[in-house]
Amino acid sequence: MNAFRINSALIFLWIGFVCAISFMEAWLKFQAPGISLGLGLGIGKLVFGMLDKIEWLFAVIILFYLIQSKQIITHKSNFILLVPFLILAVQSFWLLPSLNLRADLIIEGKNPPASSLHFYYVGLEIVKIVCLAYLGVRYLKALK
Repeated sequence: MNAFRINSALIFLWIGFVCAISFMEAWLKFQAPGISLGLGLGIGKLVFGMLDKIEWLFAVIILFYLIQSKQIITHKSNFILLVPFLILAVQSFWLLPSLNLRADLIIEGKNPPASSLHFYYVGLEIVKIVCLAYLGVRYLKALK
């Protein structure tokens, strides 16, 4: 099976997961009756931790198919794949741990200082989605 066919499907699934969690679940859970800030943050830590693992799974499978098909070098659009991979690394190893630490402090009843970490995370999510969408469309065009 063509790597571009598989990877375009995986890329659009990846986009769907990120959009559903980062742009819907993240703020919507706080609208539910009875959800306190601490409970919402605890849910968010759990959900975003799982999203992070799923994103790495998508990234590894996409990379695997590109390497296996030897199309990682031959298709000029693949360089754009580095951007979501780098963003995912920044989110996994810096932003999520930092946001989890802030959430833990709030859950414990402490008041951490103001932070722009959420804005960085959202901004990177937008860049990641744009790059993935561009690459997904390029892969679909390569099928023709």
